[in-house]
Amino acid sequence: MNEPISVGRLYPSPVPPGIAKRPAQPAAEQAASGAKFQDLLQEQLRLSKHAQNRLQERGIHLKPEQMEQIRSAVDKAEAKGAKESLVLMKDMALIVNVKSKTIVTAMDGASMKDNVFTQIDSAIVL
Repeated sequence: MNEPISVGRLYPSPVPPGIAKRPAQPAAEQAASGAKFQDLLQEQLRLSKHAQNRLQERGIHLKPEQMEQIRSAVDKAEAKGAKESLVLMKDMALIVNVKSKTIVTAMDGASMKDNVFTQIDSAIVL
């Protein structure tokens, strides 16, 4: 009746040999892998759900080389302090959030005509 009660102990003895422990990752490695992940996110150009819908509705297909061109242009705009950019290409226009590197919306050549672009602070012509 006077036995001590242990709260929070799963095993009464050390961890059984069949259960492997995950080796602890040094803090420097964790920071480096986190930085690598952040770099990958910063390098990638993403599409918002709205932009995906617009691209699909308007039959616009972005090729990998076009995405690279846009990403490069967005990097330049970011270096100049831009926040929301209009990217004009041969037959399309894109609004890009520069900080998050996200394409917010897209228009084909026909949709661009007689259109007013608002809430942008820069324009990039490719």
